[in-house]
Amino acid sequence: MQPIAFGPRIIFELPFFDGIPVTETVVNTWLIMIVLVVLSILGTKNFEKVPKGKQNVTEIVVDSLNKLTIQTMGEDKKAYAPYMNTLFLLLLFMNLLGLLGLRPPTADLNTTMGMAIMTFLLIHGSGIWRKGVGGYFKGFAEPFIFMIPLNIMGELATPISLSFRLFGNIVGGVIVIALSYGGLTVLSEMIGLSAFPIFQGAIPVVLHAYFDIFAGVLQSFIFAMLTMVFVALAME
Repeated sequence: MQPIAFGPRIIFELPFFDGIPVTETVVNTWLIMIVLVVLSILGTKNFEKVPKGKQNVTEIVVDSLNKLTIQTMGEDKKAYAPYMNTLFLLLLFMNLLGLLGLRPPTADLNTTMGMAIMTFLLIHGSGIWRKGVGGYFKGFAEPFIFMIPLNIMGELATPISLSFRLFGNIVGGVIVIALSYGGLTVLSEMIGLSAFPIFQGAIPVVLHAYFDIFAGVLQSFIFAMLTMVFVALAME
């Protein structure tokens, strides 16, 4: 019996540099990007002074996310709202992809680490922009100059903790659901119901509800909120 592989599969290879592998993480991310672009175009097309239908939905979503950014970061940092809104929606769609039977891109450490590095750069870039190079890095010597190594280590730990928190929660759900499907398939075969997969069609619904919906939404919110908090603190 071959072991179950939980890593992203290679879908195809690009014919460059002896073949560049393209995994399902990349393909699924492309699909989500296309969906978000299409929804953005359709949702903002033919806006009217009196909103109705899809315009109401679009305005509710955007206004709610804008208010969340302002409440978390402050009125003076509302310019960050478009980025934070996009970050949250992208993560949300990635995490919910498991409902369609596809592997969430956030179940790949490359994805979560890449997004955490973007947050890391945004944190320090914003701090330098607000305080200046000297003023920002002076903060690493507070409250005492010998705290510089510890403060630097703490900052370097930020992208690691962000990426592993998101990755661990999502990939854990992928593994649990995959194992449950495998175990229920064996159970169905043992009792002679392999032609009627009633267990696989009913029991995993609870797991999908928790890991894909509840945990997916929660982890998207946490990642976006931590990004907003860290950026705001760096600018104070």
